[in-house]
Amino acid sequence: MLRTHNCNELRPDNIGQTVRLSGWVDTIRDHGGVKFIDLRDHYGETQIVFHDESMLEGVNREAVISVTGKVLKRDEDTVNPKLDTGLVEVHVDEMTVLGSCKNMLPFDVRDSKQTREDVRLKYRYIDLRNPEIHSNIVLRSQVLSFLRKEMEELGFLEIQTPILTVSSPEGARDYLVPSRKHPGKFYALPQAPQQFKQLLMVSGFDKYFQIAPCFRDEDARGDRSPGEFYQLDYEMAFAEQDDVLAVAEKVMYDTFTHFTDKQVSPAPFRRFTYKEAMLKYGCDKPDLRNPLEICDLTEYFSDVEFPIFRGKPVRGILCNCTGRSRSFFENSLKFAQSIGMKGLGYLTLAGEGFKGPIDKFLTPEKRTELIKMLDMKDGETVFFICDAAHIVDRLAGQIRTWLGETLELVDKDSFQFCYVVDFPMYELNPDTNKVDFEHNPFSMPQGGLKALEEKDPLDVLAYQYDLVCNGVELASGAVRNHDISVMKKAFEIAGYTESDLQRRFSALYGAFQYGAPPHAGMAPGVDRMIMLLTGEETIRDVIAFPLNGNAQDLMCGAPGEVTEQQLREANIRIRE
Repeated sequence: MLRTHNCNELRPDNIGQTVRLSGWVDTIRDHGGVKFIDLRDHYGETQIVFHDESMLEGVNREAVISVTGKVLKRDEDTVNPKLDTGLVEVHVDEMTVLGSCKNMLPFDVRDSKQTREDVRLKYRYIDLRNPEIHSNIVLRSQVLSFLRKEMEELGFLEIQTPILTVSSPEGARDYLVPSRKHPGKFYALPQAPQQFKQLLMVSGFDKYFQIAPCFRDEDARGDRSPGEFYQLDYEMAFAEQDDVLAVAEKVMYDTFTHFTDKQVSPAPFRRFTYKEAMLKYGCDKPDLRNPLEICDLTEYFSDVEFPIFRGKPVRGILCNCTGRSRSFFENSLKFAQSIGMKGLGYLTLAGEGFKGPIDKFLTPEKRTELIKMLDMKDGETVFFICDAAHIVDRLAGQIRTWLGETLELVDKDSFQFCYVVDFPMYELNPDTNKVDFEHNPFSMPQGGLKALEEKDPLDVLAYQYDLVCNGVELASGAVRNHDISVMKKAFEIAGYTESDLQRRFSALYGAFQYGAPPHAGMAPGVDRMIMLLTGEETIRDVIAFPLNGNAQDLMCGAPGEVTEQQLREANIRIRE
């Protein structure tokens, strides 16, 4: 046996026993004639005592060793209350080196998070030994197991869908795989199991789920890994929006309360329409830990002789800035200018009047009206954001975020969930000036075929919804379009002919003509879920072997070159 116990298992009950432990040398401490090692494995650490220093000749930190010795009680002055094994130590009689280690490590394991990311990812197998990163991956495994249990208890059946599939327009670039047997044709890695989960509903399965790998050729962000990610994908037959949201509420609440001590917003989660979220929070993924809300002051300023606001929408954000120095307001202006605003007006209530650059444009009646409208208290400040209609809400949202963080209003000890519903079905593509799908092309339009035929496409809403937690979009979903006539009209508006539908979505196009039930679903992102639970700032710290920000695997060297023979077999020629 290479070990009788793991490195986190020994307790005072084991005192007097002879044991064998195996693990990595975490630290080596020389106490003059006696050397101490902290031996580390997957489970934890144990202090090892060497009375014969010659045993450790040539042994460096991070070498893998096996030791045999007796468990003894630590001296009172060496007890380590931070360790589960801190009351005992193993005095070594025998030692074997199982795996030697170079003398110079690329970085110290415990300080790996302070190392440049390119170095960490090149030596990811060392980085993963960092107890903090290691515990993230352990938590990830536990969360996945918990999610599966929750879904099974709710009657969902786990079914795997194909990885090699066909390209479809789902919002990002596909990863293409050339076909050897069919020259000039390509598979695509699935951006999501979208068509397959709908086809499972048409096939008569009632509730499907899987921890699904998704592949999108997108640029990296702090909360988005390039290349691949995983989501809890689920779909329900004979279901409407409320049925899907109820499942997410239970599973997300149960998961977060199980894996965190922070406060978790209970079901039912708050709901906002897309229009309401954009107006009140300036984005479609509001962080409800920030109590500040945006109000519409366009009508209020319609009869105020202030040329900068004339004819444009105006938003206001009320907050308490009592005690803030002049530099606070100067910094707020600097931030506003950094995001493209020309300025940032404000008014502070002082007694019965205002202080601020806009006050001179207000009549006594307008001052009173504003105080009553906003229910302003002495010392409170209202900031004004004014710009073109298509960007004013986004700018107001950024100012809201800056104020919430700068004024330290954001509750860091809670997870605040909400739904954003009623997304527009279509949007105007800024590059082509043509109508395009705003969200998911397979969504059911509200009002069905009649709405598509009678309304301006930009006024049509869809049964689409997002799950948001602490300002992070955690899931997207929709009631699906299962009616072939509605499907044809929906895609026609976006510029697709019926022959396009038959060619690009042949499976769904055909299946919907053979009896398709109403169905709906959504897909919470697993990586983002773990990122929130661990409090990590980058999603790469919760993925075992992530690509870097430039979509490269620095450890294995992907993407890499292939041989001319491989290219010929795939019928591919490289362009210079």
